[in-house]
Amino acid sequence: MKLLIRNLDRLTTEEELKGLFQEFGSVQSCTLVIDRDSGKSKGFAFIEMPKSGEAKSAIKNLNNKTIGSNKIRVKKAEDKNA
Repeated sequence: MKLLIRNLDRLTTEEELKGLFQEFGSVQSCTLVIDRDSGKSKGFAFIEMPKSGEAKSAIKNLNNKTIGSNKIRVKKAEDKNA
């Protein structure tokens, strides 16, 4: 299941994010979206978790959790084709 994580602290790294989600299960991929011009985080990322039960647990436990100085939002990513 692909998850969208929004409102990330701009200093959050892919490694930190991956570690956070690995507490709830296996993480297939972690992609922090980076601004091409500045090279800095845009404040959101995508996490892919192969098992939907683990992904749902991560959503339930991490949505509205404060990471760094921000309260993150975690939800299932919408399909691009929708």
